[in-house]
Amino acid sequence: MAAGRVSPGRLRRRLVVAFVLVAGVSAGALAGGSYLMLRQARFDGSLQRAAADARYQLVLAGQFVPLTDTRRADLLASFAQNGRPVLLVTGDVQASDPRYAPAPGPALRDTVAAGQLGFQRTAGAAGSHLLVVGGRIPGSTAELYVVTVEDDLVGDLDQLRTALAVGWVAVVLVAAAVGHTLARRTLEPVGRASRAARAVAEGLLDTRLPVDGRDEFSAWAASFNEMAEALETKIAALSRAQARERRFTADVAHELRTPVTALVAAASLLADQLDALPADGRRAAELLVTDVVRLRRLVEELMEISRLDAGREAVTVRPVDVVALLGGIATARGWADRVSVTGAAPPVGTDPRRLERVLANLLSNAVEHGGGAVRAEVRHTGTALVVDVADQGPGIPAEHLPHLFDRFYKVDPARTGAGSGLGLAIALENARLLGGRLTVDSQPGRGTRFRLDLPTTGGAPCDA
Repeated sequence: MAAGRVSPGRLRRRLVVAFVLVAGVSAGALAGGSYLMLRQARFDGSLQRAAADARYQLVLAGQFVPLTDTRRADLLASFAQNGRPVLLVTGDVQASDPRYAPAPGPALRDTVAAGQLGFQRTAGAAGSHLLVVGGRIPGSTAELYVVTVEDDLVGDLDQLRTALAVGWVAVVLVAAAVGHTLARRTLEPVGRASRAARAVAEGLLDTRLPVDGRDEFSAWAASFNEMAEALETKIAALSRAQARERRFTADVAHELRTPVTALVAAASLLADQLDALPADGRRAAELLVTDVVRLRRLVEELMEISRLDAGREAVTVRPVDVVALLGGIATARGWADRVSVTGAAPPVGTDPRRLERVLANLLSNAVEHGGGAVRAEVRHTGTALVVDVADQGPGIPAEHLPHLFDRFYKVDPARTGAGSGLGLAIALENARLLGGRLTVDSQPGRGTRFRLDLPTTGGAPCDA
């Protein structure tokens, strides 16, 4: 069996999604964790350098104590010349560079007022990122806050975050491609097995799977091949047995036809002389005549089922009035008082002889086992002609319904009557020849209804 590509299915998509999720989550966790750790380390390093610089600047500012107005101006001018933006708080806040003049927060002010070195990060003008580290100037109550611009640091972290995000996307795309390839290669044996199973189900019993390697799929393929071979052997044996059974049925029916014909002739003569026989002999003769009639009916049904099996039955299509045909069957069989025919439908193109056989079997089954009035309803659905034959009998238990059309199958001795068990099987085969479908619906205590769906176009057969 030639191997082809497996069309994408749910299992493959699930495998790809799982692969992408594992790779994406793992790469995302690694990238995110690395970024957070590096970000914290960079910020901590910047804070340490800023704190050391602030201590040094506080020492330099101590040289301007006492802070008179002139000295404050000189102190701010000195920091401005050195490019170090600071804030001097004596009663009011003075900045050496107005561009970098963030207001110290209450928490920072409280820390500095307690004589400790404190810091805060805040946003400056034009979206700049500022680190403010402050302390009390030695020998004075004035506070000095040194401002450090961290725009370069934040820019570097942004670039790192962008690079990590791009790398994560690349990892996910690569994982999707690798997952798709692995899933396709992994599930290819499953696809071959599915196609092989469908082929076996369609009757190609010689279908086999290639066995390559020693992995689990190879063992699976070998097991499938063994199963297919055993199934092919078993079905071939069953086919041969069925052929032998059909030949035996045909041979028996053929051999019985001549002696049964002679028996029927003799039984007819005996039936004409029943009144002349003594009482004891009359009962035996009546039973003999009845059994000969049953035997003739059985032989006729065996002959018909043999012809159906051999496929030698031709279908002659003619317009048929189904309502009139039902009425004629009921009248001819003496069932007019028990069978009511209702409904109306236009003539349908079909084989009248075979349709009569089907309907006669259904009506006979209903009359024999119904135990009451039988209703035959005909209706036209547009694409099919539907015939319902319903009785008011005791119904059929659900476990018997799947076997009701089997040959020689009888539900119950109380419902067997004089039938051979072939009537419904013959009706089913004839319905199939007409392209129709024969079904049954029954509930114990509510009666039984047989339905024949017959196509009005004479086209393709319905599924039976």
